[in-house]
Amino acid sequence: MEFLNIISWILLLMFLLVSSLLLGKSRNTGKHPPGPLPFPIIGNLHLISHLPHRSLCSLSHKYGPIMTFYLGSLPTIVISSPEMAKQVLKIQDHLFASRPPLGDDNHFLSPQKVAFAPHGPYWKFMRKIIIQELLSPKRLKSFESLRAQEVFAMIRSILHKANSDRAVDVTAEVGFLTNNIICIMSFGKKCDEAELGGKVFKEVLEEVLFLAAGFNYGDYIPLLGWIDLQGIRRKQAQLTNIFHTFMEQIIDQHIERRKNGNNLEYEDFVDVLLSLSEDESMEIKITRGHIKNVTYDLLAAATDTSGGILEWAMSELIRNPSAMKKAQEELDSFVGKNRLVQESDLPQLQYLQSVVKETLRLYPQAPLLLPHFSVENTTVGGYEIPQMTQILVNAWAIGRDPVTWEEAKEFKPERFLGSQIDVKGQNFEVIPFGSGRRGCPGINLALSMIQLGLAHLLHCFNWYLPQGVTPETLDFSDFFGITMPRAVHLHAIPLTRLSMDLYHPKPYLGVQHN
Repeated sequence: MEFLNIISWILLLMFLLVSSLLLGKSRNTGKHPPGPLPFPIIGNLHLISHLPHRSLCSLSHKYGPIMTFYLGSLPTIVISSPEMAKQVLKIQDHLFASRPPLGDDNHFLSPQKVAFAPHGPYWKFMRKIIIQELLSPKRLKSFESLRAQEVFAMIRSILHKANSDRAVDVTAEVGFLTNNIICIMSFGKKCDEAELGGKVFKEVLEEVLFLAAGFNYGDYIPLLGWIDLQGIRRKQAQLTNIFHTFMEQIIDQHIERRKNGNNLEYEDFVDVLLSLSEDESMEIKITRGHIKNVTYDLLAAATDTSGGILEWAMSELIRNPSAMKKAQEELDSFVGKNRLVQESDLPQLQYLQSVVKETLRLYPQAPLLLPHFSVENTTVGGYEIPQMTQILVNAWAIGRDPVTWEEAKEFKPERFLGSQIDVKGQNFEVIPFGSGRRGCPGINLALSMIQLGLAHLLHCFNWYLPQGVTPETLDFSDFFGITMPRAVHLHAIPLTRLSMDLYHPKPYLGVQHN
C-alpha cells in the first residue's frame, strides 16, 4: 500500500510538471509579458506571501516592470514601474478604466459599489454625485470647523498622558480621529460599539478591508469556491449583514428626523443623498441601496487610509528626530507658539507637506491599487494584453523603485522640497491615490485630515520612544489589506511644547453649511 502511495505521488508530480510545461508553452504564443511558470489549477498562488505587494515586487526584479502572474487560472498583468503605470492609467486609461467581475451584490466587492463598478453609465453617474455633491470644495469647506474640533479632541486626549513616562497608543488616537471625522461627515454622529451589535465600528471596517483585499483561493480556483476553505465568504456575509443593519438604522433615523423638521445646522452625506433620492429628474433613481454603497465606499476610502498615513508618518519622524525637528521648527516659525495650527496655514508648511508626500511614497495605503480590467486587446510596453485581462498596479513597488528614487528605501522628506512631483496622480513616480478615471476622488479630504492631524501632533508635543525601544528596534512591519497599516500599534511618549492655556477646550461653534 505504501508503495502504491509513492507511485501515485510520483505520477501526480509528473502530471503537474508536464501540464506546467504545456501551459507555459501555450502562454508564449504571442508576445505576452514574461512571468513565473504557473502550475495547473493554482497558477502562481504558491508564490504569494501574506504581504502580496512585497512578493510581487520581488518577482518584478526578475521578470520586469510588466509581468504576467496567474492567480489560479486567471491571468493577471502586474505593473511595477512609473512608465508602465503611465501607459495603463493615463495613455490608455480608456481601455483599462473598468473593474474585473469580482463579486455579487452581497459581496464587499459588489459591482454596485462605486469603487468596484465596471466603467459605464452607472459608475459615471455615481462618481459625479460623489465629486459634485459630497466631496466638492464647498462641501468640504463646510466641515472645516468639524475637523478642527476633532483634531483638538485628539490633542486633549493625548494631553491626559503627556509629561509622564506613560506611552500613548498613537495608532489608536489617529484612528479615532479619522474615524470620528468621517462618521460625523457621513452620518452626523460618531459610531460607538452599541450601534454595531457589540462590535467596535473601526474594527469591523478594518476586518472588512482585510477580507476584501485578501487572496481568496475560491475566487481563483473554482473547485474550491463552494468549499470556502478559508472561511472568507462566511465572514464577509456576517460583516455585510452587520453593516447593512447599521446603515438601515442610520437611514431610518435620518428620514424620521427630516419628517419631524429636526434639521441639523449642516447636512451630512446621508442627508444629501436622501435629498437627491427625492429628485425625480435624476437620470438614475437614488435608492437606499445606493446610499449604503456610497457610504461604504467613503468609509473604506477615507477612514483607515488617512489614519494609516498618520501612524506611518509619526513612526518615521520618531525614528528620524532630525526630520521631526525640522517640521517643528517650520511650525514654530510660521505659526508660532501662541496659537494652534489652522487649515489655512497648511499651504505654507512646505516641509510638513514633504513629510506627508514621503510617507505616501513609502507607505501607500492601497499598496496594490484596486484592480483594473482591459476592455479591448491592446499592447503595453511592446507586449500583448488581451481583452478581459486583470491589471494590478503595485503602487508600493513604484514608490520604492531604485531607478526613480535615490536611496529609495530611506525616509528623506527633503527630496520633495522644490520638486514638481506631487501625489495627486499626475506624476507616476508616486501614485498613492491612483490616477486617471479611477483615481481617488477624496484626495483633498484625505490630505487635509492627514496634514492637519500631523501638524497638531508635532506642534503640540515632542515625542519619544518608550524605555527599552530604540529607533533601530522600533517595529516597522506592515499588515496587508486594501489598506496597509502597521502590524503593531505605535506607542510613544508625548511632552507638551506649548503654553498650557492653548490646550484648554474652546467653545465649538458648529459646522456651518453655506
